[in-house]
Amino acid sequence: MADISDSTMMSTRTVSVSISASPKRVYEFAVDPANLPKWALGFVKSIANRNGRWVAETTRGEVTFAFAERNSFGVLDHAVTLPSGESFFNPMRVVANDQGSEVLFTLFRHPPMTEAEFDRDAKVVLGDLEKLKAVIEALC
Repeated sequence: MADISDSTMMSTRTVSVSISASPKRVYEFAVDPANLPKWALGFVKSIANRNGRWVAETTRGEVTFAFAERNSFGVLDHAVTLPSGESFFNPMRVVANDQGSEVLFTLFRHPPMTEAEFDRDAKVVLGDLEKLKAVIEALC
């Protein structure tokens, strides 16, 4: 049995919103990187495909995104690489929730991030997911 007292796992927090739209509709909108500036306002200001790479102007400068391949499972995972070269993996999912959908985004608390910074990031992600909900529900 593993000794969890020596664990080097990071803290996580999963933020989610319910959306009154089918998982297919939510996924088809959210999977398109060109739509990020419409709902991820807390981070992405603009995005463009440059030579097969998605490059965004963000609140942290110019970053690159690498997205999971389109799939039938609602997986919207992506990696963000900052100008410093540091990369962060962001698990994101769309799952069925009765007649609608649940969008889940898991945040990792990367050292040396403080608890206050982690809370602030979670609030930004929640705000972005709430904007995603508003945009999609307005389209329905």
